[in-house]
Amino acid sequence: MARLGRTGEGISLNDYVYATASSEEERGLRMLELRALLGKDCSYNLVRSGARVHPGRSPFMKLRLDVLLEGKRLEDIAEQVGEIRLDGATFKVQALDNDDPAEAGKFDYERKREMEREIGGRFRGRAEMRIPQREFGFVRMSGRWLLGELVRSEAAWLKHKDKPRNYSTALSVRVARAVVNIAAPSIPGMRVIDPCCGIGTVLLEAASMGIGIEGRELNPLAAIGARENLAHFGYGSAAAVTLGDMRDIRETYDAAILDMPYNLCSVLPEEEKLEMLRSARRFARKVVIVTLEELGEVVREAGFVITDRCTVNKGKFVRSVLVCE
Repeated sequence: MARLGRTGEGISLNDYVYATASSEEERGLRMLELRALLGKDCSYNLVRSGARVHPGRSPFMKLRLDVLLEGKRLEDIAEQVGEIRLDGATFKVQALDNDDPAEAGKFDYERKREMEREIGGRFRGRAEMRIPQREFGFVRMSGRWLLGELVRSEAAWLKHKDKPRNYSTALSVRVARAVVNIAAPSIPGMRVIDPCCGIGTVLLEAASMGIGIEGRELNPLAAIGARENLAHFGYGSAAAVTLGDMRDIRETYDAAILDMPYNLCSVLPEEEKLEMLRSARRFARKVVIVTLEELGEVVREAGFVITDRCTVNKGKFVRSVLVCE
């Protein structure tokens, strides 16, 4: 039996499928971000969730399928696509791959085109392959066929790679954006701080998503660079950057993102790392720590519990991302 929702009848099922992708080096970060945003693990390229997130938020989401129909067979959904109102809009239909080998949901080119013709021919409207006004997709998951409307990621965050100020050891845009999503999966009302903000890579990603964030930086030149980067993309008033030591912060925040300072020729003393983390424990309920060092014991001594974690490789750098509460 198929089911129909989110049509002209106004039914809302809160049922979404997200198509994701990442390099092997960032696979752990992708999975950690998806757990934060969707509350689900994603071993392969697709994840189904009741959480509604615009795919443009994540560097790993390619599109979202807003599920309208579900059936045991492809024919079950083909029989009902005519009930979807297009209101004169042109449309396109795309078969989506499922990389999970247990699903048998990855098809060759000819089979995809055959299925797309089968489904597309049942719509009551005019197909447009190049620039359709509405796009639909279908996929096989958990032994069921799902069809829905597609929402694609614009990946607007990619433009942030070309910042006026940049450091070779700064977080990449992709990592920074994912870390922001891990720290603040729910945007409304969140107060976030980056207490060692450097040139503002994290601030820029948070501000571009409408997340309330502040930056603090001990190095005056880095603070100037952060302000310049924010202003360059039009976020100069969206994220304040103050000069000072994180240990002097007295306000409280919902979350903090702490990219631990490091130097290629020296290591922070254990006492200083502990003092930094104890400060973070005082002003934030949740802290996402990015570090090149093993900090498990220091994190616990500072009063945190590590609730989730992953590693991200970039050449000789292996960063750990720790979610602490």
